Amino acid sequence: MNRLISIVGPTGVGKSRLALTLAQTFNGEVVGGDSRQVYRAMDIGTDKPTQEELSLVPHHLLDIVNPDDPFSLAQYQGLAYQAIEDINRRQKLPILAGGTGQYVWAVLEGWCIPRIPPDLKLRASLEKQAADEGTEQLYRELLKANPETAGKIDPRNVRRLIRAVEITRRTKSKISGLKKTEPSFRRLIIGLTADRPELYRRIDARVDEMIKRGLVAEVEKLLKMGYDFTLPAMSGIGYRQIGSYLRNEITLETAVTKIKNETHRFARQQYNWFRLEDERINWFDVAGQPESAIVKLVSRFVTGNTISEGTFTPDIPGNDNFETGR
Repeated sequence: MNRLISIVGPTGVGKSRLALTLAQTFNGEVVGGDSRQVYRAMDIGTDKPTQEELSLVPHHLLDIVNPDDPFSLAQYQGLAYQAIEDINRRQKLPILAGGTGQYVWAVLEGWCIPRIPPDLKLRASLEKQAADEGTEQLYRELLKANPETAGKIDPRNVRRLIRAVEITRRTKSKISGLKKTEPSFRRLIIGLTADRPELYRRIDARVDEMIKRGLVAEVEKLLKMGYDFTLPAMSGIGYRQIGSYLRNEITLETAVTKIKNETHRFARQQYNWFRLEDERINWFDVAGQPESAIVKLVSRFVTGNTISEGTFTPDIPGNDNFETGR
């Protein structure tokens, strides 16, 4: 039976570092589960692994499209399954690591994603409505037609909101009600979490490091390459705020503060996808539990010892501070 380890949790909690450790320990390779890291030339703002880290362990689904190329959930799922199958075929351990909930669960749950090409006319109409009237009406429409999906989408994420409304209108069905096909691999899902002050501290330190590494120069380079801020790829946290700075709309200090605050908000929202009460996820608090406990759990899984999903869930102090609901 093929196997898959998945590492989930909010941004900044240490998923990539753990994936690297497990890959080195168990002869594994990492499969990216991040919707931004698929874009070429967007390295610092998406916090991709460094060249040194990439030299230590093979990584898949990084740098596969240009920032102006269309890229869909269905495309990602197909490529992820190909990578996982190939890694297993070579008798190595695939490790899916990332914080994009749709991407990760599409793989883990085997979503049967409708192949619906973009309706550019409808999309333009929805974009105009959002620009003229705001996103409230569109969000109410989605909430009425598909409350579960609406609960996982930030109304301020115009691109994702419009795509959800577009699919809902055209299929007359719920995205969250997609049929699922059990994947052909045993899975072990590891969740990393931290209480809010610790997570925010980690996020803020990472943002400061991105600025030191040259995030401003990276955005300037992307603009010179012809990629502008109307592209979905350029609308992500970090790129949008640095864009405002480069247009002299805000100071760099304000941009950095906005990046940190938006990332805090995004981390809270990720718990709508990766819920602490989800019994399939084996949760570990990164501040209070040793990494050796995770290695021990993975070792049991790799050697074939039976592990029921969610049965190894140590106490997680401080999680009642998080907004895990919608």
